[in-house]
Amino acid sequence: MKGKYGIIDIGSNTMRLVIYKRDKSGRLKEVENVKSVARLRNYLNHDEYLSENGVHKLITTLSSFRAITDFHQLEEVKCVATATIRQATNREVIQEMVQRETGFSMTILSEYEEAYFGYLAVVNTTPFTEGITIDIGGGSTEITYFKDRELVEYHSFPFGALSLKKQFVKNELPTQSEKEEIHHFIRSQFDSLHWIKNKMLPIIGIGGSARNMVQIDQAMKNYPLAGLHLYEMPPEDIRLLGIYVNSLPLDKLLKLEGLSKDRAELMLPALMVFDELASITKAPSFILSRKGLREGVFYESMKIHPTKAFDVLTGSFDDLTKDYEINMEEVKQVTRILMCMVDELNRLNVLAVNEQERMELKRAANVFQLGDYIDAESSSQHTFYLLANRTIDGLMHKERLKLALMASFKNKTVFKQYANPFRKWFAEEELRVLRLYGAMLKFSYSLNATKRNVVDNVEVTQEADGLLFHIKTRMQSDAEEYQAERQKKHLEKLMKHPIHLRFY
Repeated sequence: MKGKYGIIDIGSNTMRLVIYKRDKSGRLKEVENVKSVARLRNYLNHDEYLSENGVHKLITTLSSFRAITDFHQLEEVKCVATATIRQATNREVIQEMVQRETGFSMTILSEYEEAYFGYLAVVNTTPFTEGITIDIGGGSTEITYFKDRELVEYHSFPFGALSLKKQFVKNELPTQSEKEEIHHFIRSQFDSLHWIKNKMLPIIGIGGSARNMVQIDQAMKNYPLAGLHLYEMPPEDIRLLGIYVNSLPLDKLLKLEGLSKDRAELMLPALMVFDELASITKAPSFILSRKGLREGVFYESMKIHPTKAFDVLTGSFDDLTKDYEINMEEVKQVTRILMCMVDELNRLNVLAVNEQERMELKRAANVFQLGDYIDAESSSQHTFYLLANRTIDGLMHKERLKLALMASFKNKTVFKQYANPFRKWFAEEELRVLRLYGAMLKFSYSLNATKRNVVDNVEVTQEADGLLFHIKTRMQSDAEEYQAERQKKHLEKLMKHPIHLRFY
């Protein structure tokens, strides 16, 4: 796949055309996203027949999408439909009309396919090997349970945010009695699934309702990082958000930051579904996956299926390496020096770096000062911004921030400047350790200043007047000696030991 590819997602509430293009790392990058609030569910009558007006709305919208896909000269367009078209008794006629009137071959996804594609996107873009996914659409809600990255259970409920409103709510917003009816209905539906009860696993939400909930939460908390993918909420915050949304009249709800106007009337039913699922599963957290059904359709077409051995994070770092043209030979040399230092300082009980921290250090070494790609003079600032605000599949937001703080280390003043908006995220000791690891990274890079792999080995001994670093070199190392002498002061302050360097 080298050109542009499109997917049309015909949902019960919205219809969306998304165009992707392969970037140089091989990822599918979204370049266009066109949305139409068709609300096809409202055109489905009591006999499950999509009315003539509904079919007209569908065809008209698809025709507008056709003009866009023709302009972009896409190599392939996939057109998929979910609950409303699936449930329509005249679906075969609709399929024929879509093909004849627009030229699109519309695939009607089964309940299993809709659930499976969402799960497929989650296990290929998040760090979770076990969890529960939920996708609340307009006319259906898909839930899956996966373990060891394999799909174990799935279920598609024939209700969604739009159909709940249509079934239970007479006016724009539900009354107290209508809310109680919705609550009891959702509870009775979830009670039928024995395999979700008391699972105590993270819930991974996909789709527009989950995305809007997270956007509102971020706006209310003045969240300092960019990005929605892998944003985490404690279940109690879902309940508090539901109480707040429930307290707003429609005019204020329409102005609520983070909430799309076309979802204003549907937000409360969706929040009730999320809250009920978190309660019945006893979930420790709710996480948003920005990747869902559409990405899952592409993964399936590219035959990207989950395997136990696949590491999402490794794939993300491969992408970073290609996108920012990182020199992996230099990374290997610096990482080797860094791990020599870690082993020696651990041996002397100067540090106590555990396996998890070793892995985090190696990751930071992989992307240390990648901002050089943009501008060497302001490399630190670019490094911090890019890593802190870029979606990195496999890293939660706090992990992403830790990576950014270590990989952008320049000095104490700049580190504090970057960390200041996030002080509530970390204890003081956590910040001290991150600063220390950043200083160790910078020192390790100074020992390869000329990028000639000069340093062969590093040993450390405890002397009466401090730590003595024995640095064995393969060739003349004047530049490395100069840079290391300049950088050691950061380590001395944080480790509270004088450091002496001996090159030989």
